[in-house]
Parts: sequence; C-alpha cells; structure tokens
Amino acid sequence: MVRRIHHVGIVVRRLAEGYRFYRDTLGLPVLREADLPDQGVRAALLAAGESEIELLEPTDPSNGVSRYLAARGEGLHHVCFDVPDVAEALRDLAARQVALLDTTPRRGLAGQIGFLHPKACAGVLVELATPSDPEGEGRSAPLRLKRLVIGGREPKQTALVLQGLFGFPEIIMNGGSRTMLSVGRGALLIVPADEVGGTEGMVALSLVANDFTGLTAAFDRAKARCIRGTGEITVEPASSHGVHLHISRYE
Repeated sequence: MVRRIHHVGIVVRRLAEGYRFYRDTLGLPVLREADLPDQGVRAALLAAGESEIELLEPTDPSNGVSRYLAARGEGLHHVCFDVPDVAEALRDLAARQVALLDTTPRRGLAGQIGFLHPKACAGVLVELATPSDPEGEGRSAPLRLKRLVIGGREPKQTALVLQGLFGFPEIIMNGGSRTMLSVGRGALLIVPADEVGGTEGMVALSLVANDFTGLTAAFDRAKARCIRGTGEITVEPASSHGVHLHISRYE
C-alpha cells in the first residue's frame, strides 16, 4: 500500500537555522511552509528527488516535538510513507490490532495524515500521508533521498515487523546481518544497533548528489564539518542539525 517515502522529518530549534543548511547549503528547494497550531509546530517541506525532507520547529512547549527536542536535541524524528488512501490504511491497521496514535486522518503539511505508535514499528515513529497535490513530483532538486538507515537490536526481526505492516520487498544483499527493504525508488537499510552506538530507530540519511563537485564547494563556503572521500561526504551532525548524513556521487 506504500508508494514511496514521502518525507523524513527532522526536528530543528529554528526553521531559519535549518534553512541555512538544508536549503542554502544543500540547495534543496522549499515546496511548502506553514504553521500547524494543532500540532504545535512550524514546518517546511523541501524536495529531495521523489521524496522530501520536512523541517519541524516546535512552537508549543508542551507538545511531543518540544519534548523530543528537549530530551534528544535536534535530529531525525519520523518517516512518512505515501499511501493512496490514509483513512483506509488506518482502518486496515486498526483491524489488525496495530497500535496507532491516530485512528482517523487529520490535516498535515503532507496532506491527510495519520501516525502509528513507535512501539508498533520497531521504535520508529511512522506517519502515513495521502498528498493533496503532487508537490514533490517533477520538482528539480540537486539531491535525491537514497535510503533511511535504521538501527535494530535484531535487524532481521525489525525488517519482518516493517514488512508485516507495509509489505516492503527485501533487496538482496551479500549476506551479513544487515537487511534492506525497497520503498519506491528509496530504501530502508536496517543495521545492527551495536554498529551505530546502540541506537534503535532512525540513525542516518543517505542521499545522492547530482553535482558532487558543486556540493563540495558549497560545504567549503558554509564551513560545514564533514569527512570527505573520493565519492562520498559524511556530514558531522553538528553541521546538519543532529542528523548523520551521507552524500554520494554514485547511486
């Protein structure tokens, strides 16, 4: 029932500060920005290939996003999957006794949305969305979201949980303890938690750059802290608002 990774949500202290890296340095075009008083956030969607990056600035100190920021700091918050009918998807999940935060859709920046409880998704906060318009499709962006990396105590079991919920096909890998699931043109890479500091849940983003040389120059201008290889840049979380970010010149 999932068509693609619609977006990955990132909590930032200030939207303007998030723009300086994700819009101005990475060059991701802003598709939409709005205050969402019922969610206690100001949010923006930026294009990243067929997917988007959502920046979330909490505006209500009592809500979950503010508590997340206070407890964990800036960083990855949730992943959103594009589904044809979010109301039908929530009904189906409820009938299967899946723990939900929303039993009926509500309005969000991505369209009609609904959240699943993280305990149902191996510690990952998952949002489902049915977009009201194709805001990200056909929009040129210098980077494409390639995969979301998830830490799991038992990666194979984490993969089975997500496959059971959403039917993601597995991408064949060369053995080992890692598992990769296909989601549209993107993927979920599930790795052992002990490889990523014991973290369970979302741990990193991987993107592909159309102009790797130009991106390197942009990092120089911004004085971004990163580790550079021949065909890959790893941005330190201090420069990317708490996100472990890997950018490659190759698919």
